[in-house]
Amino acid sequence: MTLPNIITIGRLFLVPVVIWLLVDGRFASAFWVFLIAGISDGVDGILARKFNSQSELGAHLDPIADKALLVSIFLTLGLLKVIPAFIVIAAVSRDILIVGGVVLSWMLDKPVTMKPLLISKANTMFQILYAATVMALLGFDVRLGELPVMLGYLVVGLTILSAVSYLVEWIGHMAPLDQAGTEAEGKDRDDNHGSRN
Repeated sequence: MTLPNIITIGRLFLVPVVIWLLVDGRFASAFWVFLIAGISDGVDGILARKFNSQSELGAHLDPIADKALLVSIFLTLGLLKVIPAFIVIAAVSRDILIVGGVVLSWMLDKPVTMKPLLISKANTMFQILYAATVMALLGFDVRLGELPVMLGYLVVGLTILSAVSYLVEWIGHMAPLDQAGTEAEGKDRDDNHGSRN
């Protein structure tokens, strides 16, 4: 249990705290807790690289913590009707697609390696920025003009690009399995044909 992993687990425990504060209407407090969670996401990665303490547990925990935090935040803000439904649908659908692909690859005995793509990192960063901007608007009554709207559309665009990129990667990973299955079916047909002759 390394320090980066402890920080990641701490971020998981912050998820219900942020949700509770949002539902309770304490948006300023939710913003600060969310900011701490967002900063911890960068800190655990820096510490893991600096002290060479990367681990397989951390490689799985970190994306789980990110997804738990962001999906929960987007769903809550959507249910509170402070962000458009299409942004919530895009963000949640992407993560369902990714998790579903990982589970299916394990079921087919061809586990996929969890590695964040560059577009995915950009997507996560702007999702955090967008959620923080919305909470700042609600908690501090700041005036940001059209920035939240533009960030919202940017998040949707990056989310779609990220989902497509992961889908292409997943198809490339699973293709050899499909090819092997096709070859096996062809061999079985040839064997059956030969036995009838």
